[in-house]
Amino acid sequence: MAYTHLTMKELGWIETYYDIGYKAYEIAKKLGRSNQPIYNVVNFLKEGGTVHDYLERYTQNKSKCGAKKKTLTSEQSQYVKHRVAEGWTPDVIIGRGEVDLGCSMRTLYRRFKDSTLFDITTLPMQGKRKPNGHKETRGKQGDRRTLDDRKQAYPSYHNEFGHLEGDTIIGKNHKSAVITFAERASKLIIALKTPGRKAEDIEVTLTNWFKQLPKNLFKSITFDCGKEFSNWKSLSNQQDISVFFADPGCPSQRGLNEHSNGLLRKDGLPKQMDFNEVNQAFISSVAIRRNKIPRKSLNYKTPLEVFLENVSGLNYF
Repeated sequence: MAYTHLTMKELGWIETYYDIGYKAYEIAKKLGRSNQPIYNVVNFLKEGGTVHDYLERYTQNKSKCGAKKKTLTSEQSQYVKHRVAEGWTPDVIIGRGEVDLGCSMRTLYRRFKDSTLFDITTLPMQGKRKPNGHKETRGKQGDRRTLDDRKQAYPSYHNEFGHLEGDTIIGKNHKSAVITFAERASKLIIALKTPGRKAEDIEVTLTNWFKQLPKNLFKSITFDCGKEFSNWKSLSNQQDISVFFADPGCPSQRGLNEHSNGLLRKDGLPKQMDFNEVNQAFISSVAIRRNKIPRKSLNYKTPLEVFLENVSGLNYF
């Protein structure tokens, strides 16, 4: 049972019982308390103190208990600020263990919440991107291969390398787009500039991209149901890659890609940007920055490190 501190009411009863001649153990029995705290109060009263004085002393002593608030040196603080500026979270900073900060992940998070030293708004986004009840209004795929087809074709889908989740993020005034992929095993993010949002534009961009890659490096792609992926059959046949589609209105079935898109938005590809005004090098730099941030789910390795480990095992490079 958890211990509860003596209340002012109980201290008043102790003083009353003491004044009329009760022994400490008798007072403890009447109040249903253990003997020691009652003896402490009684001994204090014998020395001429009052219960008010006892409570004040007790409160002061209690304030000195517990662990001291963790403070960071200027070098440690600068390291944390530098890593957060690169997109690292407190969890990753502690888990990666490059610098010994002498505190836990939770303690470091608290320093962001209760200290003027760090700006909590610099931490990665939190919360939902879309409210509950959101209904998708874009055009959707009709003829498509479903996740049930993917399960039959790749029973080890969730554990093997080479499966992509894909989507597009739209720029200013819906006039431009970027194709995004997330490789499931490594969590590597890939971002490709495309000249337009039409299915023909998407097909041409992906065809040119696949020509630069080793054959069969990737096994499958799971898209959302947008009409921009209508030419999926041609892409699948020409590139010898399986293409599947998540169920309409179920972004959680491509959760890694959806999360990655949010990170790209935050890191340099916001909705207000016209992607036609930037080149592929800039778009790639945004993805590369994110790929160099360690991930807890990867045992604090970076997506790039894990991706290269898997690719080297395929003897392509």
